[in-house]
Amino acid sequence: MNESLDIAHWQKVIDEFALERDWDQFHNPKNLAMALTVEASELLQEFQWLTPDAASELEKDPKKWANVQDELADIMVYLLRIADKLNIDLNTALRQKMAKNRQKYPADKVRGSAKKYNEYE
Repeated sequence: MNESLDIAHWQKVIDEFALERDWDQFHNPKNLAMALTVEASELLQEFQWLTPDAASELEKDPKKWANVQDELADIMVYLLRIADKLNIDLNTALRQKMAKNRQKYPADKVRGSAKKYNEYE
């Protein structure tokens, strides 16, 4: 089952978790952004040295699969926490960013290409 992500709910859960541990004092945007990059690096570590095929079949290794899920969740925790601290509505930010991406990467011009937006004509 793939249920919708309730951002506000999870921000509240994460906020309560941090408050119960008196960690809010450490959760400023700079520290949270740094922690986010650490977690993203830990995710990358799970893929280090894998072939593209092995990376695509990671779910066949229960330990690695669980580690990837944990790292993705850690990344989400810090992402939600940063957005909360900066009063950024992630739904709005994502909607606006996808609108910009549609303009930067028109499907009829970039279909099948991995080039950056400023490399195609």
